[in-house]
Amino acid sequence: MITDSFDNKSPAKINVPENENAVKVEAVIFTFSHVIEEYVAENYACQKAGDLHMAHGSSPVYVFEYLGRKYGFFRTWVGAPACVGTVEEFRMILNTNKVIYFGGAGCLNKEIARGKVMVPTAAYRDEGTSYHYAPASDYITIRNASTVAAFMEKNGIPHVLGKTWTTDAFYRETLNNFEKRKADGCISVEMEGAAVQAVCNFRGLEVYMFYTSGDLLDAPEWTQRMEEGQIRHTQHDSGHFEIALALAEYAADH
Repeated sequence: MITDSFDNKSPAKINVPENENAVKVEAVIFTFSHVIEEYVAENYACQKAGDLHMAHGSSPVYVFEYLGRKYGFFRTWVGAPACVGTVEEFRMILNTNKVIYFGGAGCLNKEIARGKVMVPTAAYRDEGTSYHYAPASDYITIRNASTVAAFMEKNGIPHVLGKTWTTDAFYRETLNNFEKRKADGCISVEMEGAAVQAVCNFRGLEVYMFYTSGDLLDAPEWTQRMEEGQIRHTQHDSGHFEIALALAEYAADH
Protein backbone atom coordinates (compact mmCIF):
# COMPACT_ATOMS: atom_id res chain seq x y z
CA MET A 1 0.00 0.00 0.00
CA ILE A 2 1.16 3.52 -0.73
CA THR A 3 0.47 4.43 2.88
CA ASP A 4 3.35 2.12 3.84
CA SER A 5 5.85 3.83 1.52
CA PHE A 6 7.61 6.18 3.96
CA ASP A 7 11.04 4.73 4.73
CA ASN A 8 13.56 6.70 6.75
CA LYS A 9 15.48 3.59 7.82
CA SER A 10 17.38 2.87 4.60
CA PRO A 11 19.16 5.10 2.05
CA ALA A 12 17.66 6.19 -1.27
CA LYS A 13 19.07 4.60 -4.43
CA ILE A 14 19.34 8.00 -6.17
CA ASN A 15 20.55 11.08 -4.31
CA VAL A 16 21.12 14.72 -5.16
CA PRO A 17 24.86 15.42 -4.84
CA GLU A 18 25.97 18.19 -2.53
CA ASN A 19 27.62 21.24 -4.07
CA GLU A 20 29.83 23.30 -1.80
CA ASN A 21 29.87 26.00 -4.49
CA ALA A 22 26.08 26.45 -4.61
CA VAL A 23 25.18 30.15 -4.73
CA LYS A 24 24.10 31.52 -1.36
CA VAL A 25 20.76 33.34 -1.53
CA GLU A 26 18.35 34.65 1.09
CA ALA A 27 15.46 32.65 -0.38
CA VAL A 28 14.37 30.94 -3.57
CA ILE A 29 11.04 31.68 -5.25
CA PHE A 30 9.38 29.25 -7.62
CA THR A 31 6.12 29.03 -9.52
CA PHE A 32 4.67 27.38 -12.63
CA SER A 33 3.91 30.24 -14.99
CA HIS A 34 6.09 30.79 -18.07
CA VAL A 35 4.58 34.29 -18.25
CA ILE A 36 5.91 35.13 -14.79
CA GLU A 37 9.27 33.56 -15.68
CA GLU A 38 9.51 35.92 -18.65
CA TYR A 39 8.48 38.86 -16.45
CA VAL A 40 11.21 38.12 -13.90
CA ALA A 41 13.89 37.66 -16.58
CA GLU A 42 12.91 40.96 -18.24
CA ASN A 43 12.44 43.12 -15.14
CA TYR A 44 15.21 41.99 -12.80
CA ALA A 45 18.96 41.80 -13.44
CA CYS A 46 18.93 38.02 -13.55
CA GLN A 47 22.00 35.86 -13.93
CA LYS A 48 21.61 32.19 -14.76
CA ALA A 49 23.12 30.02 -12.04
CA GLY A 50 22.22 26.68 -13.61
CA ASP A 51 19.46 24.58 -15.15
CA LEU A 52 16.92 22.01 -14.01
CA HIS A 53 16.49 19.23 -16.56
CA MET A 54 13.70 16.84 -17.49
CA ALA A 55 12.99 14.88 -20.66
CA HIS A 56 10.64 17.58 -21.97
CA GLY A 57 13.17 20.36 -21.54
CA SER A 58 15.08 22.47 -19.07
CA SER A 59 14.24 25.33 -16.75
CA PRO A 60 16.87 27.94 -15.87
CA VAL A 61 17.61 28.82 -12.26
CA TYR A 62 18.16 32.55 -11.88
CA VAL A 63 19.85 34.69 -9.25
CA PHE A 64 19.13 38.40 -8.85
CA GLU A 65 19.67 41.14 -6.29
CA TYR A 66 16.86 43.17 -4.80
CA LEU A 67 17.34 45.91 -2.17
CA GLY A 68 20.80 44.65 -1.36
CA ARG A 69 19.84 41.00 -0.99
CA LYS A 70 20.31 38.05 -3.32
CA TYR A 71 17.39 35.78 -4.29
CA GLY A 72 16.86 32.80 -6.53
CA PHE A 73 14.00 32.06 -8.92
CA PHE A 74 12.97 29.20 -11.15
CA ARG A 75 9.92 27.89 -12.98
CA THR A 76 8.88 24.46 -11.82
CA TRP A 77 6.62 21.89 -13.54
CA VAL A 78 3.00 20.97 -12.83
CA GLY A 79 2.27 17.86 -10.76
CA ALA A 80 3.67 16.67 -7.46
CA PRO A 81 6.46 14.34 -8.72
CA ALA A 82 7.95 16.84 -11.18
CA CYS A 83 7.56 19.77 -8.79
CA VAL A 84 9.20 17.91 -5.90
CA GLY A 85 12.00 16.87 -8.26
CA THR A 86 12.85 20.55 -8.80
CA VAL A 87 12.79 21.20 -5.04
CA GLU A 88 15.28 18.37 -4.60
CA GLU A 89 17.53 19.49 -7.43
CA PHE A 90 17.64 23.27 -6.99
CA ARG A 91 19.75 22.56 -3.89
CA MET A 92 22.64 21.62 -6.20
CA ILE A 93 22.56 25.18 -7.57
CA LEU A 94 21.37 27.42 -4.73
CA ASN A 95 22.19 27.43 -1.03
CA THR A 96 19.21 28.49 1.09
CA ASN A 97 16.68 27.01 3.49
CA LYS A 98 13.91 29.50 2.63
CA VAL A 99 11.47 28.53 -0.13
CA ILE A 100 8.63 30.71 -1.47
CA TYR A 101 6.13 28.70 -3.50
CA PHE A 102 3.03 30.10 -5.23
CA GLY A 103 0.70 29.23 -8.07
CA GLY A 104 -2.89 28.93 -9.17
CA ALA A 105 -5.50 26.72 -7.52
CA GLY A 106 -9.09 25.76 -8.17
CA CYS A 107 -11.59 27.31 -5.81
CA LEU A 108 -14.02 25.25 -3.71
CA ASN A 109 -15.99 28.20 -2.35
CA LYS A 110 -17.89 30.53 -4.68
CA GLU A 111 -17.62 33.34 -2.12
CA ILE A 112 -13.86 33.60 -2.77
CA ALA A 113 -13.30 36.04 -5.62
CA ARG A 114 -11.25 35.22 -8.69
CA GLY A 115 -7.62 36.25 -8.14
CA LYS A 116 -7.86 36.51 -4.34
CA VAL A 117 -4.89 35.21 -2.40
CA MET A 118 -5.50 31.94 -0.55
CA VAL A 119 -3.17 30.85 2.28
CA PRO A 120 -3.31 27.08 2.88
CA THR A 121 -3.21 25.88 6.48
CA ALA A 122 -3.16 22.11 5.80
CA ALA A 123 -3.16 19.94 2.68
CA TYR A 124 -5.22 16.81 2.08
CA ARG A 125 -2.86 14.16 0.70
CA ASP A 126 -4.69 12.85 -2.36
CA GLU A 127 -1.42 12.31 -4.26
CA GLY A 128 1.42 9.82 -4.04
CA THR A 129 4.65 11.77 -3.65
CA SER A 130 4.19 12.99 -0.08
CA TYR A 131 3.89 9.42 1.24
CA HIS A 132 7.57 8.88 0.42
CA TYR A 133 8.61 11.91 2.48
CA ALA A 134 6.32 11.76 5.52
CA PRO A 135 4.44 9.11 7.51
CA ALA A 136 0.92 8.45 6.28
CA SER A 137 -1.85 10.81 7.39
CA ASP A 138 -4.92 12.37 5.81
CA TYR A 139 -3.52 15.91 6.07
CA ILE A 140 -0.11 17.51 6.34
CA THR A 141 0.13 20.78 8.24
CA ILE A 142 1.39 23.80 6.31
CA ARG A 143 3.84 24.88 8.96
CA ASN A 144 4.38 28.53 8.03
CA ALA A 145 0.77 29.43 7.27
CA SER A 146 0.63 31.79 10.26
CA THR A 147 3.76 33.59 9.07
CA VAL A 148 2.34 34.00 5.56
CA ALA A 149 -0.97 35.24 7.01
CA ALA A 150 0.89 37.74 9.24
CA PHE A 151 2.76 39.01 6.18
CA MET A 152 -0.50 39.43 4.26
CA GLU A 153 -2.06 41.31 7.18
CA LYS A 154 0.96 43.58 7.59
CA ASN A 155 0.91 44.51 3.92
CA GLY A 156 -2.86 44.89 3.61
CA ILE A 157 -3.20 42.10 1.06
CA PRO A 158 -6.75 40.63 1.04
CA HIS A 159 -6.52 36.91 1.67
CA VAL A 160 -8.38 33.92 3.04
CA LEU A 161 -7.06 30.99 5.07
CA GLY A 162 -8.19 27.39 4.78
CA LYS A 163 -7.25 23.84 3.94
CA THR A 164 -6.27 22.76 0.45
CA TRP A 165 -6.89 19.53 -1.44
CA THR A 166 -3.80 18.22 -3.26
CA THR A 167 -4.73 15.69 -5.93
CA ASP A 168 -2.94 13.89 -8.76
CA ALA A 169 -6.06 13.51 -10.88
CA PHE A 170 -7.71 16.79 -11.86
CA TYR A 171 -10.04 15.03 -14.28
CA ARG A 172 -11.27 12.90 -11.36
CA GLU A 173 -12.31 15.71 -9.05
CA THR A 174 -15.75 14.14 -8.73
CA LEU A 175 -18.82 15.70 -7.17
CA ASN A 176 -18.71 13.36 -4.17
CA ASN A 177 -15.03 14.03 -3.50
CA PHE A 178 -15.58 17.77 -3.93
CA GLU A 179 -18.39 17.66 -1.37
CA LYS A 180 -16.22 15.70 1.10
CA ARG A 181 -13.28 18.05 0.82
CA LYS A 182 -15.41 21.20 1.02
CA ALA A 183 -17.25 19.85 4.09
CA ASP A 184 -13.86 19.19 5.65
CA GLY A 185 -12.85 22.84 5.26
CA CYS A 186 -10.88 22.79 2.01
CA ILE A 187 -11.12 26.05 0.06
CA SER A 188 -8.80 25.15 -2.82
CA VAL A 189 -7.65 22.24 -4.97
CA GLU A 190 -4.23 21.92 -6.60
CA MET A 191 -1.64 19.28 -7.46
CA GLU A 192 1.53 19.97 -5.46
CA GLY A 193 0.99 21.55 -2.03
CA ALA A 194 1.05 18.48 0.21
CA ALA A 195 4.10 17.08 -1.56
CA VAL A 196 6.01 20.38 -1.45
CA GLN A 197 5.42 20.66 2.29
CA ALA A 198 6.47 17.04 2.80
CA VAL A 199 9.74 17.32 0.88
CA CYS A 200 10.60 20.61 2.58
CA ASN A 201 10.00 19.06 6.00
CA PHE A 202 12.15 16.08 5.05
CA ARG A 203 15.01 18.20 3.70
CA GLY A 204 14.96 20.81 6.45
CA LEU A 205 13.61 23.64 4.31
CA GLU A 206 11.16 26.32 5.42
CA VAL A 207 8.44 26.77 2.81
CA TYR A 208 6.02 29.70 2.60
CA MET A 209 3.13 29.19 0.20
CA PHE A 210 0.06 30.91 -1.20
CA TYR A 211 -2.31 30.35 -4.11
CA THR A 212 -4.20 32.50 -6.56
CA SER A 213 -7.91 31.67 -6.60
CA GLY A 214 -8.77 30.46 -10.09
CA ASP A 215 -11.41 28.27 -11.70
CA LEU A 216 -14.53 27.53 -9.67
CA LEU A 217 -15.72 24.06 -8.71
CA ASP A 218 -18.39 25.32 -6.33
CA ALA A 219 -21.05 25.76 -9.03
CA PRO A 220 -23.57 23.56 -10.88
CA GLU A 221 -21.03 23.38 -13.71
CA TRP A 222 -17.26 23.98 -13.61
CA THR A 223 -16.38 27.51 -14.70
CA GLN A 224 -12.99 28.89 -15.64
CA ARG A 225 -13.83 32.40 -14.38
CA MET A 226 -11.55 34.16 -16.86
CA GLU A 227 -11.71 35.75 -20.28
CA GLU A 228 -9.69 34.49 -23.23
CA GLY A 229 -6.16 35.86 -22.97
CA GLN A 230 -6.71 37.23 -19.46
CA ILE A 231 -3.59 37.69 -17.30
CA ARG A 232 -4.77 39.92 -14.45
CA HIS A 233 -6.17 37.98 -11.47
CA THR A 234 -4.78 34.69 -12.80
CA GLN A 235 -1.74 32.61 -11.87
CA HIS A 236 0.11 34.47 -14.66
CA ASP A 237 -0.39 37.87 -12.95
CA SER A 238 3.04 39.37 -12.32
CA GLY A 239 1.63 41.11 -9.28
CA HIS A 240 1.70 37.78 -7.51
CA PHE A 241 5.45 37.55 -8.09
CA GLU A 242 5.80 40.92 -6.41
CA ILE A 243 3.86 39.51 -3.45
CA ALA A 244 6.18 36.49 -3.43
CA LEU A 245 9.29 38.68 -3.50
CA ALA A 246 8.02 40.80 -0.61
CA LEU A 247 7.21 37.55 1.24
CA ALA A 248 10.78 36.38 0.60
CA GLU A 249 12.08 39.55 2.25
CA TYR A 250 9.73 39.02 5.17
CA ALA A 251 10.69 35.35 5.54
CA ALA A 252 14.39 36.23 5.50
CA ASP A 253 13.82 38.41 8.57
CA HIS A 254 11.73 35.87 10.50
